[in-house]
Amino acid sequence: MSIIVDHVNYIYEEDTPLAMKALNDICLTIPDGQFIGIIGHTGSGKSTLMQHLNGLIRASSGHIYFNGKDIYDKDFDSKELRSKVGLVFQYPEHQLFEIDVFSDVCFGPKNLGLDKKEVELRAYDALKKVGLPDELFYQSPFELSGGQKRRVAIAGVLAMKPEVLILDEPTAGLDPKGRYEILQQIRQLQTETGITILLVSHSMEDVAEYVDRIIVMNKGSVMFDDTPRQVFGHYKELEEVGLAAPQMTYVLHELKKRGLDVDVNVTTVEETADTVMQALRLRRI
Repeated sequence: MSIIVDHVNYIYEEDTPLAMKALNDICLTIPDGQFIGIIGHTGSGKSTLMQHLNGLIRASSGHIYFNGKDIYDKDFDSKELRSKVGLVFQYPEHQLFEIDVFSDVCFGPKNLGLDKKEVELRAYDALKKVGLPDELFYQSPFELSGGQKRRVAIAGVLAMKPEVLILDEPTAGLDPKGRYEILQQIRQLQTETGITILLVSHSMEDVAEYVDRIIVMNKGSVMFDDTPRQVFGHYKELEEVGLAAPQMTYVLHELKKRGLDVDVNVTTVEETADTVMQALRLRRI
């Protein structure tokens, strides 16, 4: 097992009048190689939880185990944890600071103490994995588009060769084309490398299309933890906490009401097209 979250609680401003519980008795198992979506309304605790997984925030109580080791043990190597559990923040400019793209991606592996050749090989490989054109390698990262900056930030983490990649709203602020390209690149990366990916997103369509499992956060607790099909079957409950199902779910339920025998629990565009076409063919028979 890659990560186990064992009864984790977190309180902001603990022991002060402003104390607020952000995580409430979280128990999760995140196995190797899974593509997981984390959804929840603003303030639900999803980003706080992600920052616990690579040790940026320490739990008020409870334990987190990475590959069988408690990350809160005194002799645990926190630096190694952060190289193995990579976090890409929502705003890529927070992670970019070097004079050119290639130098920026080299920064992480260089701090691991690797030799120059290995550092540069890792940086080149990571930039190719995220699909950044070679002609941008020596351009200032601050001259890039939002989507390109996002790719560079992801490459900077990939160059560390993490076992787990956490992406906090990787498509925020991008136009539809940029969003599609980033998500396709992430899916290709996960398919080719088998890396564990946790995708934090507000977009129900994105998580429905790409992930294997969805964890729904609400008021600091895990509300649902299941496959997209099962989670979005609870769309009424999701609406009650300020979330929703993908638009396809509502369309399919409306078609069902109008007498078309569709599967209302499918989650991807391809599955939706298949069930509608099948229902239409059956109606003609």
